[in-house]
Amino acid sequence: MSLSEINIREKNFHNKLQSKPKGRFENIFYKAISNCGEDFLIFLKDKAKDSEILDYGCGVGSFAEKVINYKPERITGIDISEISIDKAKKKAKELNIDVNYKVDNCEKMNLESNSFDIVYGTGILHHLEIDKCLNEIHRVLKSKGNLLFIEPLGTNPIINFYRKLTPNSRSKDEHPLIKKDFEYLNKKFIEVKIKYYGFLTLIFFPFYKSPKESRFFKILTSLDQFLFKFRLFQLLAWSVLISAKKN
Repeated sequence: MSLSEINIREKNFHNKLQSKPKGRFENIFYKAISNCGEDFLIFLKDKAKDSEILDYGCGVGSFAEKVINYKPERITGIDISEISIDKAKKKAKELNIDVNYKVDNCEKMNLESNSFDIVYGTGILHHLEIDKCLNEIHRVLKSKGNLLFIEPLGTNPIINFYRKLTPNSRSKDEHPLIKKDFEYLNKKFIEVKIKYYGFLTLIFFPFYKSPKESRFFKILTSLDQFLFKFRLFQLLAWSVLISAKKN
């Protein structure tokens, strides 16, 4: 497996992260975009049956464990972190599910071209060189195949300031997505759709516990989706759900 200096730093960062007994402190904020995860799974539930699926940057396999219930033909999960893949394999064995996990470089995959109906991932593209990873995703997707990703945005100045204050919480080379990344995405794929998440739900996250059981969270998500019709508020979102197709 050929790795660049950036690839090696990312591998070491995630191996170290997965070796810790506890996750990052920042994980407490993710409830603010739980509706993004729900929409992600709804999309996959609709598309996954009888499909060849690639879990791109699969980590410890948290989403593959859910998507396998949607009856795909097969799921392959790849990640640069050996420790993540070992954990994913162990959990798959415990759950008695059939997922083909392997260590691989997302920027230069050891996978056949035109072999997947769906490529999905969460929080992975912003760790990679966007042109390299999108070229590879395009290569392994079949014609009319779907990509689906949850990614952080790099356009909210307050969130960016927090990132600068907490450099040890993220890898040195990660880069939340900005305008030029979406421009390349639009050049490479068709039917690109971007949905925004995490403005009021992030600001007021201390005021609700479980998003699924919170009426307040539901009100905030509805207000967010109204505000995200306007470009200014899109720039203030925390994350996006990206869907697109290969020609």
